[in-house]
Amino acid sequence: MLTDLGGAERAPGSPRTEPDTGSAGTAAGGARAAGGGAAGGGAAAAGRTASGGAAPGPGASGRAVPGGAVPGADSRTTDSRSAGCADAASGTGRDPGAGARGPRPAPRLPVLVPNERGLERALALGVRDIAVFGSATESFARANLNRTVAESLAMFEPVVARAAEAGARVRGYLSMCFGDPWEGAVPAGQVVRAARALLDMGCDELSLGDTIGVATPGQVTALLAALGAAGVPVSRIAVHFHDTYGQALANTLAALQYGVTTVDASAGGLGGCPYAKSATGNLATEDLVWMLHGLGIETGVDLGRLTATSVWMAAHLGRTSPSRTVRALAGAPSDQER
Repeated sequence: MLTDLGGAERAPGSPRTEPDTGSAGTAAGGARAAGGGAAGGGAAAAGRTASGGAAPGPGASGRAVPGGAVPGADSRTTDSRSAGCADAASGTGRDPGAGARGPRPAPRLPVLVPNERGLERALALGVRDIAVFGSATESFARANLNRTVAESLAMFEPVVARAAEAGARVRGYLSMCFGDPWEGAVPAGQVVRAARALLDMGCDELSLGDTIGVATPGQVTALLAALGAAGVPVSRIAVHFHDTYGQALANTLAALQYGVTTVDASAGGLGGCPYAKSATGNLATEDLVWMLHGLGIETGVDLGRLTATSVWMAAHLGRTSPSRTVRALAGAPSDQER
């Protein structure tokens, strides 16, 4: 377990030693499933973009707040993919949101758990954040979990119940919320039914995934409105965008304007999904942080160090980072060199 990352929570009595590779554990918001099986659509790190719900929420009509600049929101983006290694990296570039910041919150280490066996292994290692990963479409449920949507939901029920009994926080990922490579556009009502089922079984939070990156801001707003009409509080919703068509940031802004305060992102834009070949990487954390700082939202993220970490990762992967912010800041001199 990566339990020594700057104050990461560890359950009393849980081991500090590194488990064998077959044990439950993850450092990337669920990049590895605890009990075997496929990960949920390239799951990425979850970041709080406005702790305490400081971003404006929808009005009485359920519409997005006009303008939606989210001014002055006190935000805490905690990207668990980069939180540990960013401290060791040297800063590069300028951070428009940098300034005096208080102590950083402890990183959370969520683990994807597909079944009860995985849950047992995760809890035994002191995991406090559990995630289950479902699908809004039958085709992806079959490809990713070898089950129908109904069968996968039935599999999750005892996992969520037992995790809650153990005091663990449970997040539900829902893939293919906007489009599916086999089925095409996904009706909002279909997503609402699956989302409602995950929340009703006890998930504390629901992450809406645009697994193949086809969503547009209008679709995002329409789905959030449909979920609101079905009684799903916006405070329990997170968004998870892939950047296939370059819409991830625009979609994120639309969600922020509606009142969503939790956004999934991936350092350097890493990610993808082996069962959805058209899926590119996730929204890059650097691009998200640059936008949030430009909106006046405090994130607690050192953008220079995060960028340096992503440059390091890109070199090891043998490719250029898809993040435009990384590419822009990587060539800029650090503040100490100016």
